[in-house]
Amino acid sequence: MANMALSLLTARRHLSIMSKPLLTLLILLAAMLLSGTAMANDLTLLSVRDTDGGQDYSVKLQIMLLMTALSLIPGMLMVLTSFTRIVIVLAILRQALGLQQSPPNRVLIGISLMLTLLIMRPVWQDVYQNAFKPYQAEEMTLEQALARAEQPLRQFMLAQTRENELHQVLLIAKEPTTMAAADVPLEVLMPAFVLSELTTAFQIGFMLFIPFLIIDLVVASVLMSMGMMMLSPLIISLPFKLMIFVLADGWSMVAGTLAATFGAAP
Repeated sequence: MANMALSLLTARRHLSIMSKPLLTLLILLAAMLLSGTAMANDLTLLSVRDTDGGQDYSVKLQIMLLMTALSLIPGMLMVLTSFTRIVIVLAILRQALGLQQSPPNRVLIGISLMLTLLIMRPVWQDVYQNAFKPYQAEEMTLEQALARAEQPLRQFMLAQTRENELHQVLLIAKEPTTMAAADVPLEVLMPAFVLSELTTAFQIGFMLFIPFLIIDLVVASVLMSMGMMMLSPLIISLPFKLMIFVLADGWSMVAGTLAATFGAAP
């Protein structure tokens, strides 16, 4: 049995080693066939046409740009939306409650995504109505649609960006600090917005920590006065913190407060 298992393992290794060059060869053959077909039919894979409104890109180039944008969605979600502030506040709240893995990270990310969609809903509607629909109806080019979609995002980010962070990022980018807010490049505005979101999230987290810290101090003082120094205060204070948080409708209050910090109605 041992020899049979060893032989099967060896055969599997040989097959895996042989499959990698074979897969590479198949990919190369497919690419050669596609390129040969394109050349035979005189097709242009990537083309840019000059129009009255600017430059227009071919469908294949637009698909390639769309696939590239889809791969950048996680990063764009953190640097262009309210997701960063929400997920950091929820993580700090979980730590303040004394819970390590509950709610799990996936639940916190899901809640943050849903709240982000709700808070950013006016921005998405503006982008859809004034950028995507005209582009879909071929009333504007891709460049014009992207420039129009940038405007509501820029307004949202500027409203949440602090002057200190924006000033510091302008210094790092070696841009004039007297630049008007409307003239700030998007690549400069994004890091300033993220830094401002981190600062605001930590301030909200500090305010959330205070009541739970008071409960921990009270429980620790009571245990010390009773001579129960070997008993961890966290074990005793956790049920009280959970009870107070639930009775105060904590999740709704936190969600409403986060929405209010962005100017949305709680």
